[in-house]
Amino acid sequence: MGELRSSYFTFSSYYSTSVSILASLLYTTIYSFLLFANVNSYHPVIHQFPTLNNITGRSKTLIYVNEFGAKGDGITDDTKPFQDVWKIACSSPLRPKIVIPSGYSFLVRPIDFVGPCRSKVSLSIAGSIVAPKDPQVWDGLNPHKWLYFFKVKYLTVEGGGTINGMGQKWWARSCKINTTNPCRHAPTAMTFHRCNNLKVRDIRMLNSQQMHISISKCIHVEVSHLIVQAPAKSPNTDAIHLSSSTHVGIRDSSIGTGDDCISIVGNSSRILVKNIACGPGHGISIGSLGKSNSSSSQVHDVCVDGAYLSNTENGVRIKTWQGGRGFVRKIAFANVWMENVSNPIIIDQYYCDSPLACPNQTLAIGINSVSFVGIRGSSATKNAITFACSDNSPCRNLYLEDVQLVSFLDFPTTSFCWKAYGSTSGLNNPSSCFPSSESIVQRPTELSNLSKSI
Repeated sequence: MGELRSSYFTFSSYYSTSVSILASLLYTTIYSFLLFANVNSYHPVIHQFPTLNNITGRSKTLIYVNEFGAKGDGITDDTKPFQDVWKIACSSPLRPKIVIPSGYSFLVRPIDFVGPCRSKVSLSIAGSIVAPKDPQVWDGLNPHKWLYFFKVKYLTVEGGGTINGMGQKWWARSCKINTTNPCRHAPTAMTFHRCNNLKVRDIRMLNSQQMHISISKCIHVEVSHLIVQAPAKSPNTDAIHLSSSTHVGIRDSSIGTGDDCISIVGNSSRILVKNIACGPGHGISIGSLGKSNSSSSQVHDVCVDGAYLSNTENGVRIKTWQGGRGFVRKIAFANVWMENVSNPIIIDQYYCDSPLACPNQTLAIGINSVSFVGIRGSSATKNAITFACSDNSPCRNLYLEDVQLVSFLDFPTTSFCWKAYGSTSGLNNPSSCFPSSESIVQRPTELSNLSKSI
């Protein structure tokens, strides 16, 4: 009886252990099937790693482009592997991170990264992405686009790597370089269109064909720690171009380019620009607005707080075409240092970037409630302050406080006003050109707090 009982307990223990092993294997199989149900088949080069979010059962997925066939030799066309990786990442529920590894240079043709995606997606660029040198690659394709992101939510682009637009041949055929050439469009290096909760940071951008970064119709955007480099004579190479976007922060970046370091255009609001080094370039601009008699061009609640501009064609600027309709209002420029800057402070309602003279028109974009506080440094031109406003739509409620702009070449600086009305406070050099009959305008309190609310 003892032997029987002993055998029974031995069998029972064995049976229990076997059931546990089989249950564990079955659970693992089912879990693995559910885990990768969103992908056509499991790929061994998709690496999962634990995070603090494991407490809630979530994980991240690393996807290396070179393990999907991308060569990264700067010669082989790696567009197809990038497309394949994006398709997998965008369909994954596991917060995927696409990795562009360091030590590689990936040649990529025009490509669309289309959402919406199932989860938050990160693009970690540690190596380089380079564009084709030959503009003919774009024949038959959209000439505006190279790396194009559309309808992607919760996207992060970062990593310390480089995006090189290889724009030299594009610039050479520009009508702004050679007036005998026809004027045509060139691609923007990175376009973000209808993207929400976007972060772009810690990227180096070189020699874009035209704009470096275009952000249009996006909400909640953070751009920081960028290095943008293009020659001073490269045409239309805006570094960061915002249009129809709101709740945008641009911070802690160094920009040298052939056009505006930052440009903010139609229907944009709640914008903060902070701690920007700009030069060479055309400065930090609102506009241009109102071209071709366009209507409903609205920019409001913009704060530029902290910038260093060196050897730029303009400093802080608002530029509008005659004939447009809309408004610019509640704008604050503060704590800006200029070194050898042409037109350090300028509002130009007669902007005309055309080889032909622009006709005089009565309609104009309204400009109201713009402050310039703590603008200091040196001007390369006699008119350190220029307010050229419309006869029929004068600039109203302009405000100057503690503006100190001396000549870079030791001649006296002056200010120029046409149909511009406002007030001053503190010591200002050059002195204001506002009409003395204009009533005192207090510094707008809403602008003082604008940088805190964006």
